[in-house]
Amino acid sequence: MKSEMSVKQRGNAKVITKVGVLSAVATVLMLFDFPLWFAPNFYQLDFSEVPVLLGTFALGPVAGIATEFVKIIINFVLNGSDTGGIGEVANFIVGCSFLIPAGLIYSRNKSFKTAILGLLAGTLTLALAGSVMNYYLLLPVYSKVYGAPIQAFIDMGNLLNPAITDLKTFVMYAVVPFNIFKGIVTSSIVLLIYKRISPILHK
Repeated sequence: MKSEMSVKQRGNAKVITKVGVLSAVATVLMLFDFPLWFAPNFYQLDFSEVPVLLGTFALGPVAGIATEFVKIIINFVLNGSDTGGIGEVANFIVGCSFLIPAGLIYSRNKSFKTAILGLLAGTLTLALAGSVMNYYLLLPVYSKVYGAPIQAFIDMGNLLNPAITDLKTFVMYAVVPFNIFKGIVTSSIVLLIYKRISPILHK
């Protein structure tokens, strides 16, 4: 009995250690962000979800959620928050909307096919959650924080795409494409490197 408990404790310690390492890598990757040509430059693409998804596939959705949470907390501690933590909570929810469907689908039958299906599902839920969060929470919050009307954000979007004329079209033509692009790029990287990284994560 003690032996079984000892093995379980060592296993849990290893998972916690891996979550910590993946979170640290994700935090570093958050520093290297860049804008995309079709969205206002306050939307920055980074690859911090790559280690989160690698952990999700290797260790399970719970570990993935933990990695996402620790990543957000580390970034909050290091860089602070302009939104009193609201933006960080929203980012956590949006990140989980990506990793949870991907992790759940992949964990049922671990194969290349289910990895693709999971990442496709995750990308769609990422786009949906990102749209809802931006429309109802993030854009209104940033409007208050920076003392700028939401119309200012819409005008920035309109300069890039004349079809953007109000908040709904802003979300449709800027937020949705941004998150779909992010999901596709992140998923592609994960699919390319997971088999190489997997033995290390399972070690």
